[in-house]
Amino acid sequence: MARTARRRHGIFLLASTILILLFISYQDRLPGAQHRRHGDHLDFPAPAFDWTKRNETHPVSSYLPIPRPQRRQFPRVQHNFGWFTGRAQVARQQAVKKAFQRCWQAYKEHAWLKDELRPTSGTSKDHFAGWAATLVDSLDTLWIMGLKAEFEEAVQAVVTIDFSVTKSGDSISLFETTIRYLGGLLGSYDLSGDSRLLVKAVELGHTLYGAFDTPNRMPRTYFDVNAVTDGAMFSKQVADYNTVTADVGSLTLEFTRLSQLTGDPKWHDAVARIMTAFAAQRLDPKPVCPNIFAENQTNVPGMFPTMVNSHEQDFHSGTQFTVGALSDSVYEYILKMVALLGGSDVYETMYNMAVDAIVKHIIFRPMVPGDLDILLAGKVSAFDTAHVVHQPDAEHLGCFIGGLMALGGRMLSNRTHIEIGRKLTDGCIWSYDALPLGIGPEDMSLVACESRTHCPWNESTWHAAVLDRHPPSQVQYSPPRHVLDVHTIIRTERLPPAFAAMTNKHYILRPEALESVFVLYRITGDPKLRDDAWRMFTRIQNATRTDLANSAISDVTDPAAPKMDEMESFWLAETLKYLYLIFSDSTLVNLDDWVFNTEAHPLRRSRQRGWIR
Repeated sequence: MARTARRRHGIFLLASTILILLFISYQDRLPGAQHRRHGDHLDFPAPAFDWTKRNETHPVSSYLPIPRPQRRQFPRVQHNFGWFTGRAQVARQQAVKKAFQRCWQAYKEHAWLKDELRPTSGTSKDHFAGWAATLVDSLDTLWIMGLKAEFEEAVQAVVTIDFSVTKSGDSISLFETTIRYLGGLLGSYDLSGDSRLLVKAVELGHTLYGAFDTPNRMPRTYFDVNAVTDGAMFSKQVADYNTVTADVGSLTLEFTRLSQLTGDPKWHDAVARIMTAFAAQRLDPKPVCPNIFAENQTNVPGMFPTMVNSHEQDFHSGTQFTVGALSDSVYEYILKMVALLGGSDVYETMYNMAVDAIVKHIIFRPMVPGDLDILLAGKVSAFDTAHVVHQPDAEHLGCFIGGLMALGGRMLSNRTHIEIGRKLTDGCIWSYDALPLGIGPEDMSLVACESRTHCPWNESTWHAAVLDRHPPSQVQYSPPRHVLDVHTIIRTERLPPAFAAMTNKHYILRPEALESVFVLYRITGDPKLRDDAWRMFTRIQNATRTDLANSAISDVTDPAAPKMDEMESFWLAETLKYLYLIFSDSTLVNLDDWVFNTEAHPLRRSRQRGWIR
């Protein structure tokens, strides 16, 4: 018996040793494995200021712990693709990759280590602290597209960036710096495992943490980094009285992921305090968190106004509500924190409350020719809960909501929300198809149907809306508006049927419509969405291509409109990345393993056993 036991024990040890060796060998083959092992021995230029050694004026006495994942199994997010249905469409995929490479080469040649390339003039500009926004924002796109040599060159350049001070001396946007720079570093680290990127993310994280050094620990959303050299000035830092809601409420994913990766709770603590203050001004109809949720004080229960007062922690008094500019990513991050944390009763409750209000008050069916069953996201003015006035004004920025609702529907097992998300996505696709260039405008006004189930086209109603949206005081025609008929306005403004007005006709290479197409394709597996994306891509290319790269255009209704000589970093970070992923194999950046921040940087989702470092 003893000899048999010893033999079994020996076999067990041998098998264990083999498994360990195989695991080590596998780890060595993982992307960035060498950097994971040897990251501590890499040399980095010393920053001009060491933010870790700064004594805070208003320090935190104790940090909230980093949440552990709940023991919960989420439903599968991605469609169960068959052997062929989820395969890459290689020709389309490579066309997108070629467009990216062309822009990247132009950036290298004309704007290297600058924030943005000017794609018409071939010059550059810095307006995001001068920390090479396009370079950092594009890192994970380089990795995803398999451009490993370009990725390595970019990482070597990132190592030289000093995130402790700005070159220009101007204040930085906490929100934009977080989503573009910190998100870009974390996403590319999570994908590649290159620890140089985590080192730089930590460096930047320490700098950004300085924005939270205020009496109530609510951050300055425009933060004077260089003021750290003036102790008296920095000691007077207080939270803003007038704050864009998205700027203060959309920091959670990046700061929490940084805490997960480092084990340092201070970044999660910083953003958890913000969201606890937000949650305290909500009504929890099912009090799963009675110590946090209190009576809702907003005029649209479940939503937040577009502007808030961080200084007084007043997140309820505003009257304007939307899922577009100023508050869009707040709702996005509330849901995505559930994915990042591996479950959260607080965030899930906040999301359910918000999406119920969005469906009730914000979403509308536009009256369009053909009685198409589509939806769009509008806006609301609410001076109290009894007087909520809907405005059928849609934004390109709001086109993300289709993908978000579908994602939430899948994660939280709500099929109706997936169907609504599809109709919202179809609405944004329609807004592209309805215009001469095949590209949707920045802002548009339509006619809201009285019913979401049946809405026949009525030209007279459309004409009345056109006249209503073009009062004489706002029309600079000759002869004056009062002698013009509706047909003159439609012709002069180049309004397609259904559009009452277009208050902003720009297209600045935005990703939101394609973002929702990507998410809906991965969730439903509908091949039509790939065809929609290809049509959108080819039209964007036709309208925005310059001799060097791609440029924002000033008027999506006019083929002869001048280009604006601007190429925001999100063109490479988001728009082309989403397009590439739509046409790639469905296993590439699987939504069951990854959650995207609002700049399309993929972060690893937590699992029941814990978050992944």
